[in-house]
Amino acid sequence: MKKLKSLVALKDKLQQVGDEDRSPTSPDRPLYIYKEEEREFPNDPLADQEAIDSIEEVYYKDDSWDPSKHELQKLHDGPEKLSLEDIDKDRNRLRRQLAAVSKKVSELVLENHPAYAQELQRVMDLETALQGANVICINGRRHLEIAKQGFTTASLGLLANQRKRSQLLGLMNSLRTIKTLQRTDVRLREMLEEEDYPGAIQLCLECQKAASIFRHYSCISDLSSKLQDTLEMIEEQLDVALSKTCNSFDAAHYEKVQTAYRLLGKTQTAMDQLHMHYASAIHNTAFQIVLGYVELCSGTGDTNFQKMQYKDLCTHIITESYIPCLMDLCKALWGVMNSYHKTMQWHELHDSTNQETAEAGLQFSTSDATSSINIEATFNQRYVKQKLEHGLARIWQDVQQKVKLYLLGTDLSVFKFDDFLHVLDLVNKLMLIGEEFCNSKSEGLQDSIRKQSINYFKNYHRSRMDELRMFLENEAWELCPVKSNFTILNLQEFKFLRRSGLVKKLSSAMSSPQSSPAKLAETRDRPGDAPQGFFVRYGDHGNPFDVHQDEDDGEDVMATNGYDEDEKEENTYADDDSDDSDVPEELKQDFVDEKTGETPVRRDSRKKYDKSRKFNNAPILTNTTLNVLRLFGKYMQMMNVLKPIAFDVVICMSQLFDYYLFSVYSFFATDLDLQSAAADWGLSNKLKTTLKRINDNLILPEDSMMPNLQQPVQQVEDRKDKVPFPHVSPVVDLTGTQNLYGLAERVVATESLVFLADQFEFLQPQLESVIPPAKKAFLQQFYSQTISTASELRRPVYRVVAAKSVVYDHILQLMANVKWDIKDIMSQHSSYVDVLLRELQVFSNKLDQVGRHVPIPQPVYNVLWEHCIRLANRTFVEGFASAKKCSNEGRALMQLDFQQFLMKLEKLTDLRPIPDREFVEVYVKAYYLTDADMERWIRDHREYSTKQLTGLVMCGVGSHINKKARQRLLATIEDMEKLKR
Repeated sequence: MKKLKSLVALKDKLQQVGDEDRSPTSPDRPLYIYKEEEREFPNDPLADQEAIDSIEEVYYKDDSWDPSKHELQKLHDGPEKLSLEDIDKDRNRLRRQLAAVSKKVSELVLENHPAYAQELQRVMDLETALQGANVICINGRRHLEIAKQGFTTASLGLLANQRKRSQLLGLMNSLRTIKTLQRTDVRLREMLEEEDYPGAIQLCLECQKAASIFRHYSCISDLSSKLQDTLEMIEEQLDVALSKTCNSFDAAHYEKVQTAYRLLGKTQTAMDQLHMHYASAIHNTAFQIVLGYVELCSGTGDTNFQKMQYKDLCTHIITESYIPCLMDLCKALWGVMNSYHKTMQWHELHDSTNQETAEAGLQFSTSDATSSINIEATFNQRYVKQKLEHGLARIWQDVQQKVKLYLLGTDLSVFKFDDFLHVLDLVNKLMLIGEEFCNSKSEGLQDSIRKQSINYFKNYHRSRMDELRMFLENEAWELCPVKSNFTILNLQEFKFLRRSGLVKKLSSAMSSPQSSPAKLAETRDRPGDAPQGFFVRYGDHGNPFDVHQDEDDGEDVMATNGYDEDEKEENTYADDDSDDSDVPEELKQDFVDEKTGETPVRRDSRKKYDKSRKFNNAPILTNTTLNVLRLFGKYMQMMNVLKPIAFDVVICMSQLFDYYLFSVYSFFATDLDLQSAAADWGLSNKLKTTLKRINDNLILPEDSMMPNLQQPVQQVEDRKDKVPFPHVSPVVDLTGTQNLYGLAERVVATESLVFLADQFEFLQPQLESVIPPAKKAFLQQFYSQTISTASELRRPVYRVVAAKSVVYDHILQLMANVKWDIKDIMSQHSSYVDVLLRELQVFSNKLDQVGRHVPIPQPVYNVLWEHCIRLANRTFVEGFASAKKCSNEGRALMQLDFQQFLMKLEKLTDLRPIPDREFVEVYVKAYYLTDADMERWIRDHREYSTKQLTGLVMCGVGSHINKKARQRLLATIEDMEKLKR
C-alpha cells in the first residue's frame, strides 16, 4: 500500500506540474505528448501471436478472477520505489496484448458467422415441425374419444361371459384334482411296499403341492396333514432302508434310496445318517457275534450276557472257540467295510455321470434356475465326497477298536504256536485290509498284538532254545539222508513262501552259480508281481477270511533211492525167484517221483551201483539241522504276519544259529591244547570274536546254574535269556584212532553248520524285506561276522584230527637221533621220512574208509591234508632246530630228506600247492647265511619261534662266526621275543 500511495502522490504531483506547463503562459512543452498514431499498433500477425503467447496463465482462469487486482498486486509486490517508465511499459504491454486478443476474437467471429446462420435456420425449421405434430395429436385424441364412446358397452358383455366360462372350467379341474388327492393314500402305500421310494416321494410331493394350491377348500386341510404324516412315514422307512446297505450293499437298492433323499432335498442329511448307521452296524455286528459264542459255550448259566459291555463280554470267550469267533468277527467286519467301499465306488461313478450330464446341460441352457440347480448339486457332491473320505478313518477306527478289545480280552500265551500263528495271520490280514481301506498303519491294533506277540514269542523261543540244547546234547551226528536237490523250500514250514510266489524266483536264483544276496533281492523286488487288492478280489464274491484248504503236497525231502552198503547187499539178491513178469515196468522202480523228475534206480541196477556216487551230492545235515530249519520257517511265518516284531524274531533266529555254531565248536574244536603249534592258524580273529560274543551274550556259565536267592532281579532276568553250556553226547566217540577221532561225526556236524549258514544266507533278501530299514545294519553285520565264519570253523575242527592222527612227537624223537654233523654227502634219505610218510599213508587209508560212510566234500579233504602237511613241515623245522651240531653235509641231508618227503607226498594227495613248503626250504637255506645277512634274515622272518631261531644261530651260522657276533644275534632274537609279548 505504501508503494501505491507513493505512486498516486507522484502522479498528482506530475499532473500539477503538467497543468502548470500547459498554461498559456508556459513556454515549455509537457513531459509526455501522446499522439494518436503512437497509440496504434502495427498489423503484424507474428507480433500479435507473440503478444498472445506472452499472456500469463492466470488470465485464462474462470470469469470471477479480477485482472486489475492482479496487476496492482504485482506493483505492490515489486520494488519499494516505483518507476513511471516501468509502469508505462507494463501498461503498453497489456494494451498490446488486449489489442491482439480483440483482433483474434473478431477474426473468429467473422469466420464462424455462416455456421451460426445455418444453425439458426435449423432451429426455425424445428419449431415449424413441432407445431404440425401438435395439431396431429389433438386430432388423434378427438377420434379416440369418439371410438370409446361407441364400442365399450358391447365389449364388457363379452368379457363377462368369458370370465364365467373360465371360472367354471377351473372349478371342474379343481374338483377332479381333489378327487385324485383323496385316492392318493392307497397308491402311496402300494409304492412303499414295492420299495419304490423315489416314486412315492415324487407322488407325495406333487400331492402336497396340489394341496397347497387348493388349501382354500375345507376338505383339503385334513388331506394336507395326512400327506405330511405319510411323508414322515416314508422318511422313516427310507432310513431303515438306508441302514440295510451297511451290511449288504445293493447298488439298485442304494440308488433308489439316494434318489429318494435327493427328491427330499436331504442329500447331506442322508450321508450323516449313513455314517451313524455304519457305526451302529459295526457295534451291533461285533456284539452279536461274540454274544452268540459266549452263550453257546457258557451252557445254561444264569448270567445275563445281554446286558454286558462288549469289552467284558470278550473276556468270556473260551480258548476252543476263540479262533472261530475271531474268524466270524473278521468276516462280518469285512462285510461292513466292503459295503462302505462299494458305497464310495457308487458315488464316484454316479458323480462322474452327473458331472458329464450337467456340463452337457449347460451348453444348451443358460438360465439362472438351471445354473443355481447345478451349483447346489455340485455342492452336495463335494459334501458327500468329503464326508465319505473322512468316514474311512472313522469306520476303520471302530473296526480296529472292536478287534483290539477282542484280542486283549484273552491271554494268548497259552495258545499253541500254530493257533497263535493263525490269530496273527487273521489280524495281519485285517491290518492289510485296513491299510488298503484308508491307508492306515493300524497303530493301536499293532501295539496290542505286538505286546502279546513279544511276550508269547519270548516264552516260545526260550523253550525252543532249551529244546535245541536237548537235541544237540543227544545228537549222534549221523547223516540224515535227504535228496540231492533239497532246500528249505521243501519243508512244510516254508510253504508260505511257495504261496507268496517267491519260491520259483528264489529257487532259480539260488540254483544259479552266480547267485548272490543282491541278485536274490533284485529278483524278489521285480515289479509286475504285486497281487490284486482285497476289495478287487473279494469285493463281489467270497471273503478274505474264508478258510481255504491249500493244496498240501507234503514234504518230499528224504532220499529213498540211495542205500547203505549192508542194505544194498541184502536187497540185491532178495526175491530173485519172485515172478513179476506181469507187473508194469513203472511199478518195478524203487521210487517214482512225479514232482522232482529224478530218475529212479531200478532194482536190477543195484549191483552196478558206484560207491563214489553213492551219496549223489546230497547236502550233509542232521535231524537237529532239520529241526533248526523248521524253526526258521516258523519264525519267518510270524515275521510275515506281524512285521512290527520282525526284528525281534530275527534276533531269535540269529540266536538259534549262534547256539548251533557254538555247540559245534565246543564239541569238536576244543579237545586239543590251544597252546599247541596248530593253535596259531586254527582260529581266525573274526571267528574268535564271534565265539567270544556268543559266549558272553548267550551262554550261561556253568557256575551259575545253581539258583541263588540273593542274586539281583536284573541278573535273574539276564539268566532267562541265556542257555546253559552244551555238552556233547556220550555216544559220540572222539577218541578212537580207527575212526580218525570221530571224523565222520565232525564232518556231519561242521558241514551241517555250513549248510545251515547257506540256507540262512538264502533267506537274507526275505529277512531284509520285513525288518525296518534302520535295523538292516544289524542283519548285515550278523551275516558278515557270524554267517561267514561257519566255513572257517572247519579249520579248528579238523585241526584236531590232523594233530592226533599222526604222531609228530615220535617223528621229532627220530629226528633227534639223526647225526647231522656227518662228513660225507649222503645219497640215502633218513629213516624218519619213511616213518612220517607211512603215518600219512595210514591217515589217507582211514580217510577213505570214513568216506565210504560219510561223504567228505572237497573243501574238507583240502583242510585235512593242509593241516597234516603244515604240521609235518613244522615238525621238520622243529627237528632241524633241535640239532646240536650240523655240518655242510648234514645240511645237504636235510634238503634231501625234505625233497624225498615232498616227492612221496605228491602221490598221496592232490592238494596243490603244498602248504608251508617255503617254511622249510627257507629255514634250511638260512644255514648258509653270513652273520650280517643272518641278522637281517632274523628280523624279516618272525614266523619262526625263538627256539628255532636260536638253534639256527647256535648250530648253523654259529659254526663259522665268532662268539661276539653270535651273542649279538642271540640278543636280536631276545628283543624280538620281547616285542611279541
